[in-house]
Amino acid sequence: MKKRISELFNFSTFGRGGRLLVIAVIAVSLLPATARAAGIGDILTLFQTITSTIQGAIGGALSGIQTLNSSISNFRQQIIWPVAAINQAKASVTSTIAKYRGVMSQIEGIKNNSATLVNPSRLEAVFRSGQTGSIAQLPLLYTNVYAPVPPPSDALPVHRNMIDMDDALAMGALKTTVLSDQTTQKMLALADQLEQQSATAAPGSGPMLAAQGQLADLETQAYMVKMLAAELRQEAAKLAHQNALLKQSAAATRDLQNQMQRVLSHP
Repeated sequence: MKKRISELFNFSTFGRGGRLLVIAVIAVSLLPATARAAGIGDILTLFQTITSTIQGAIGGALSGIQTLNSSISNFRQQIIWPVAAINQAKASVTSTIAKYRGVMSQIEGIKNNSATLVNPSRLEAVFRSGQTGSIAQLPLLYTNVYAPVPPPSDALPVHRNMIDMDDALAMGALKTTVLSDQTTQKMLALADQLEQQSATAAPGSGPMLAAQGQLADLETQAYMVKMLAAELRQEAAKLAHQNALLKQSAAATRDLQNQMQRVLSHP
């Protein structure tokens, strides 16, 4: 008997109609005998009313909600994020990657080092390495190739100042190129990552990928401005060097005139 009752309470074995029937049987069995005899017809009528309400008004509302959800889903897939167009774009990105990535990798891997002697080759290898950790080696390698600043006994102070300044600006420009090359490698890696993401991106994630691309573009422009600043410094130093030479020429001309006047005024 207990086993049969437990089976009745195990609602998972019945459908919705079966569960309602079980509830009805239990409710009727709990009523007194007189109540069961007098009101069983009313109880059955009540359960029929509940069942018809669930299947009628509530079921219709649920069906309407399901229809609305289906319409919204179709609108998203056909208008906002058309699946066919998205799949076509993904296929185009995948095809472009497969077609050009190998060629681009070969171009990036081309080594254009041209120095042949030992010291120039070492210097060129460092400033073409694209590794900022090697920047500390530049001063020594640069001096081995272009010689150190001459001692005071071998050059005038103005000449030593110009030589030192020119060396400083040249090494500064070389260090900037190393930093720029490393940044270029990072930007290329980011571009590859964005390519992969665009080939597998979910509908609606386009604005996020576009934002990442715009941030990368801003960073690239910042480094381009940094390179332009280094170039402007080089041009400014070149003008300063030329002006220094003109000033020295003017000073030498003045000394020559003074000496000629002394010679002419000598009795």
